[in-house]
Amino acid sequence: MACAGVVATKIHKEKTMADSNFIDYVKIHCRSGKGGAGSRHFYRAKYVPKGGPDGGDGGRGGHIILRGDAQMWTLLPLKYNRHMFAGNGQSGTGGRSTGKDGDDVIINVPCGTVVFDAETGEFLAEVNGPGEEVKLLRGGRGGLGNWHFKSPTNRTPRYAQPGEPAIERTVILELKLLADVGLVGFPNAGKSTLLSAISAARPKIADYPFTTMEPQLGIVGYRDNLSFVMADIPGIIEGASEGKGLGLRFLRHIERNAVLLFMVPADADDITEQYHILLRELERFNPQLMDKHRILAVSKSDMLDDELKDAIAETLPEDVPHVFISAVTGQGIDELKDVLWAAVTDVNNQIATPSITHRPLDGHHRVREEDEFIFDTPDMPAETDEDFDEDFDDSGEWDDDFFDPGFDPEKFVPDADD
Repeated sequence: MACAGVVATKIHKEKTMADSNFIDYVKIHCRSGKGGAGSRHFYRAKYVPKGGPDGGDGGRGGHIILRGDAQMWTLLPLKYNRHMFAGNGQSGTGGRSTGKDGDDVIINVPCGTVVFDAETGEFLAEVNGPGEEVKLLRGGRGGLGNWHFKSPTNRTPRYAQPGEPAIERTVILELKLLADVGLVGFPNAGKSTLLSAISAARPKIADYPFTTMEPQLGIVGYRDNLSFVMADIPGIIEGASEGKGLGLRFLRHIERNAVLLFMVPADADDITEQYHILLRELERFNPQLMDKHRILAVSKSDMLDDELKDAIAETLPEDVPHVFISAVTGQGIDELKDVLWAAVTDVNNQIATPSITHRPLDGHHRVREEDEFIFDTPDMPAETDEDFDEDFDDSGEWDDDFFDPGFDPEKFVPDADD
């Protein structure tokens, strides 16, 4: 019977994760647009001999831009749109006409999204506020037309700059929920019950481990119409920082929390030992989490009398404030709110965005099914005659000297074809 129960629980977890719309980790492939080539056109009119160079500049390539969207709460749209390609800049034309810029691609993401390089795991950028924009990949600059290189000693420059190439990169987007208080505890510690008791959130509650399969947010009301946001993540087990259980996948969300509320049930064999196990898992995941303000709540304390509470209180860590609570009977809930509100409003606990250090992604912090995603990158479309100026063929090799600040057009040696 026990084996059948474990199998049933595993099937339930797999089905819940498959049916969930909450996606907080996704891997996508991006490519900015390449810059258009400059034109080496010469002005021609019936009664104007030797009109001189008038080739226009090429347009810049499109950017890949991330924009924070307060109405989004998941990365689900990106799970089914894995390739983001910006438009290429058009080539310049005669009459000093600049080519059209490539179309930018704006990717709307939830606030709290962090970007990592998929190859190295390096932190690249983050989007925290609604409307905030981050230029993820810069489009290539357009090349200068030949009229930029004319001079009294070089009246007919027959060269122009090509456009800069596109930038191509595979990135990983991680969503880290923005909340004031984060709940940390083992499975069945009463985290979801507490969240449902003090907020309007309705997380799933059941008598088996890992009932919570995705993070839940709740707004906790306080006195004088004040409130703060509390986040509940799936239960953590010993070894979660090394890939065991579900806690590892969601530990990233508490990096954004100002205060961590550790919950240990009153019927635990050793409350202090369980607290230290949870603390060690957080430290292994990200040592910076040790700097956050911590509060210990002993849940299910309605089964304790005053004498037992006093005995347990003597064994609890002295450096962490503790509260005995019962979400079922309401015991200690008001006291807990007071302690949490004091911690949330404390200036020393406020999180400044630049102070958050995002740990690089390693093998333990990645989501296997996302990292094994194979990108089927379509081939670049073949160039057509419309991509080039009629007087300039941009099919030659790329030359970095064209964009060198020390480039001297007077010393430029044109090809034999010129």
